[in-house]
Parts: sequence; C-alpha cells; structure tokens
Amino acid sequence: MLNIVLFGPPGAGKGTQADRLKEQYDLVHISTGDVFRALDPSSDLAKLAKSYSDKGDLVPDDITIKILESEVTKYPNAKGVIYDGFPRTTGQAKALDLFLAAKGTSVTMMLSLIVPEDELKTRLIGRAKDSGREDDANPVIIQNRINTYNKSTAPVADYYKGQGKLIDINGVGSIGDITKSLFDSIEITK
Repeated sequence: MLNIVLFGPPGAGKGTQADRLKEQYDLVHISTGDVFRALDPSSDLAKLAKSYSDKGDLVPDDITIKILESEVTKYPNAKGVIYDGFPRTTGQAKALDLFLAAKGTSVTMMLSLIVPEDELKTRLIGRAKDSGREDDANPVIIQNRINTYNKSTAPVADYYKGQGKLIDINGVGSIGDITKSLFDSIEITK
C-alpha cells in the first residue's frame, strides 16, 4: 500500500499536486481541509473545527485524528492514500503511525513541497480570488497560518526524516515540473 504524506505550508500546491498523484497512482486523496469544510455546518464538530480554522489555528489533535480515521475507513480497498494536510503535529504523526500499523501498513514517504514565504502569500491571495475562500484573502490570517505552520507543523518533517521517509521537493516552478519531481521521487522509493 502506497501511503504518502504530502506536506508543505499553506499555498505550497498540495491540493494541485495531490490530484495528479491520485490519478497517476490510483490513490485516495484525503485533504483534512476539504474534510473539515465538508462537515455539516450545523454540527457541533463543524462549528468547533471552524472556530479554530477561521483564525488560522490548527484544529486540536484529538478532533483531527478522529475525523481522519473515520475518513480513511471509508476506503477499505484503497491501493494507497495521499494524506494532504495531515499530520500537522508530531502527535498526529504518531497517531497516524499507530492507526496504519493496526491496519498492517505504514507511511511510505513524506513528500515535502518547499516554497519561500513571499511566494506562498502571493499564491494564497491569488487562490482567494479564484476560490472565494476568505481565509486566503486576509493577510493577517495568512501570516498566522504560515506562523502556525512554522511553529507546529514544520517539525513533523523532522519526525519523518528520523524514519528516513522525508523527501524535499522544490515547490517553485511549473506545475508540470513539480509533478515530475514528485513522480520521480515516488518511482525511486517504490
């Protein structure tokens, strides 16, 4: 089973590249952001998750892990999964390892998209115009999301580096060039 953690800061291109990986390798794409946005907005869980994400903060581990586990179990016959936006903390990475081990599998690799902060801000503001996502249009929220990533999420890369599973990918360039780098990294590792 091919289990890929697609990693990078907000605006790095994870969603765009996940779609290409999904198609190329016949994988299930699970984006925690999309899962949170798809929750019934009147549910207590959705309101709680939204209260964190609206400020650019991370949803607490216990909530995120429960939602992710529920989502993964919907695909018992998957050839593999792309985890996009998860794990965001070392605690979530450890929980993912335990969850996958109980299913007889593990994270195959972490593909980390490396993009400079100025480029991220430009991309997020552009995405806000296309998608209408208010959180991508507010410079204060954008900076908070980047700061939260740097403080809480970036250390997850060290966790997978310690397991020999981290692969850094230059996330600047044409979409096609970045996709090729991702495919090449997967083919070398498989």
